[in-house]
Amino acid sequence: MSSTTPSPWWRDAVIYQVYIRSFADGDGDGVGDIAGLRSRLPYLKSLGVDALWINPWYKSPMADGGYDVADFRAIDPLFGTVADAEQLIAEAHEHGIRIIPDIVPNHTSDEHAWFQAALDAGPGSPERERYIFRPGRGPDGTQPPNNWVSCFGGPAWTRIPDGEWYLHLYAPEQPDLNWQHPEVHAEFESILRFWFSRGVDGFRIDVAHGLAKDPELPDLTREQIVHPHWDRDEVHDIYRAWRQVADEFPGERAFVAEAWADTPERLAAYVRPGGLHTAFNFDFLMASWDPKDLRTVIDDSLAMLSGVGAPATWVLSNHDVMRHTSRYARQTVARWVPNERHQPEGPVDLELGTRRARAAALLMLALPGGAYIYQGDELGLPEVEDLPVDVLEDPIWERSGHTDRGRDGCRVPIPWSGQAEPFGFSPDDAYAGPWLPQPADWGRRSVEAQTGDETSMLELYRTALRLRRDHPALGDGAMTWQDAPAGVLAFHREPGFLCVVNLSDEAYQLPDHTAILLASGPVADGRVEPEHAVWLAV
Repeated sequence: MSSTTPSPWWRDAVIYQVYIRSFADGDGDGVGDIAGLRSRLPYLKSLGVDALWINPWYKSPMADGGYDVADFRAIDPLFGTVADAEQLIAEAHEHGIRIIPDIVPNHTSDEHAWFQAALDAGPGSPERERYIFRPGRGPDGTQPPNNWVSCFGGPAWTRIPDGEWYLHLYAPEQPDLNWQHPEVHAEFESILRFWFSRGVDGFRIDVAHGLAKDPELPDLTREQIVHPHWDRDEVHDIYRAWRQVADEFPGERAFVAEAWADTPERLAAYVRPGGLHTAFNFDFLMASWDPKDLRTVIDDSLAMLSGVGAPATWVLSNHDVMRHTSRYARQTVARWVPNERHQPEGPVDLELGTRRARAAALLMLALPGGAYIYQGDELGLPEVEDLPVDVLEDPIWERSGHTDRGRDGCRVPIPWSGQAEPFGFSPDDAYAGPWLPQPADWGRRSVEAQTGDETSMLELYRTALRLRRDHPALGDGAMTWQDAPAGVLAFHREPGFLCVVNLSDEAYQLPDHTAILLASGPVADGRVEPEHAVWLAV
């Protein structure tokens, strides 16, 4: 830590994202679960992470991988039980690891008891007021109430047999809640207390920017200054109330927002004093592999967030985007645009992508604030871009008319050991293959294959996380850019730390230093090669 007074844990935590369906399968059914996650806690401790963000584990029909929640107070049988979750939380705490589940407040499953009651109750009923039901447009009401579109493709409205339409900004199986209704506020505050009382250390808030809608439900137009359903100011009242709930419990419970905002200033509004603790920094994930773009994103993020006293967070991949090893494997890496999930163009060079991914990891872990590691990042896993179409489960595939393959390629179960599927993901006597097929060559990328290999991605992450934990300059704090040639990023952190990332086409002679702490690749004659990064003691 850069300060003699310890900061709250969430200001500089390294949080590991567990996409539970694909992390570790404990019962052999081909789907990851709580038992599998519990069995891998020693691995996560040895990796050196501070907390686990767990994608939804609640009871769900799985129309969208668990983000369609039918019961927020129950664990889906695919994953275990509430008792299993409580045991996981306790064992993780024994390992010094905190637990942060997902919470999904924008919508429920269409099988949630509230929505089923709304369907049964009919138009104008109190039950329907918890969601957003409206009559259709046109003489016979056959047109949707407005022109809003689903993030998964197609209209954001579905008509039911009695003629009314309901809003779903995602899949039809995910009806949006009406956050103008007091019962919705009370229910989610109760859900937070349910899990806080069972020991969870915080929540990652799904679609945190989407809860508030313009009550007039106007059509989307290019002239609108305030978006009718994204990042509206009203969402902050919700999160101020949630912060008060978190503060009722001991142990620095914390929130992180998945909030898409047009500017750093808009993002900073989520983490003002009295609001949420942290928010994902998607600008960093979206940045091109370009020194000017990266430096601008870093500067803007730190400036805006420090202005409200909040730490930055840095992330390279997650369950919704192409793995960064594959994004960086294109010679030219364009800036990624949210909700435009087009595949990067150009030939794939995974050796190039891996070099860049190693350098990007050292860049991310040296920056002030916290960091997120998506499961498999530490193994250098690439996107699986050739999954057979008959195994694709992401609703984007169907909703796009089979023009967008969706997100399954970054969700393939990770390899633990062995040379054949399921690569240790399931028990040796497993009776089912993994829910998505794994590439035949993943044995060389497994935890077993990389452990002890000093040149591997896994050992790079382990060493970086150990140094980050032990070096007084790293974690929360400040940084200062150093003079460097075009194409080279170099910044200093007190005391005595310098990070250099070479994004140019030529080797760069390192400045004076007392020791090389860690390098993403060989450093010969004091020169760092293109597409490499190095940590120096100075």
